[in-house]
Amino acid sequence: MLNGKKITVVLPAYKAEKTLKQTYDSIPRDVVDHVILVDDASTDSTVALARQLGIQTFCHHKNLGYGANQKTCYREALALGSDIVVMLHPDYQYDPRLVTAMAAMVASDIYDAVLGSRILGRSALRGGMPVYKYISNRALTFFQNCLCGAKLSEYHTGYRAFSRRVLERLPLLANSDDFVFDNQMLAQLIAFGFQIGEISCPTKYMPEASSISFRRSVIYGLGVLKTSLRYRLWKWRLLKSNLFGDQPALRLIHNHCQNGTTAANANLTMLPEGSADDHG
Repeated sequence: MLNGKKITVVLPAYKAEKTLKQTYDSIPRDVVDHVILVDDASTDSTVALARQLGIQTFCHHKNLGYGANQKTCYREALALGSDIVVMLHPDYQYDPRLVTAMAAMVASDIYDAVLGSRILGRSALRGGMPVYKYISNRALTFFQNCLCGAKLSEYHTGYRAFSRRVLERLPLLANSDDFVFDNQMLAQLIAFGFQIGEISCPTKYMPEASSISFRRSVIYGLGVLKTSLRYRLWKWRLLKSNLFGDQPALRLIHNHCQNGTTAANANLTMLPEGSADDHG
């Protein structure tokens, strides 16, 4: 805990067996109360390794997408009574040791959300970020800052911390189940007036780290442009959008699974710590 607030780290996982242990071992357990992994139907041994490490694990029965994975992560973190939730990719691209600093910024009640920025400190290229991704990152960020009226160093980091109030207030169910979920969530944070902080985060690009293809990157980029335009038109009251409306936030609805445990979605199975279930 920090300032009496319960902290949960969520790991949205897909084929993360090669880097999961290294990521998990680096999480500062002196302040983190819970670690949750949601596996999006990996075909490797991610689930078996997570169980071996004692991580509370939830499994999607089929691949639902990165955004859908996060929705499950946040549902289950809220169900645990978490006050602060840190989303960390289990591919060891982001340094888990910064969980303490990011959570502390939220625990201070100064910020509602904190981003681990690869751009602050100029560590992106040194860490191996491909040049085309760096250029795309800077161009899209400039475009979004202009349309959203913000001054963030980047909108595309996968390392984020949120207060419980954010996760309960934002209409996350209206967001995409794909990669643009992250970007839509930032636009929502701005639209709802939440305070966003940033911290410099060195990153590592390596063969084991997850990465989307060039084609998927183009689709993501177009989704980013669409999200920013929707925000600006909504801000000018020229467009109604469920991204920024009073759509339902995450609901803690649990359905019984075949093994008798519970999970927040009919498409998942929960593997509790020490479970003998070999799903995956």
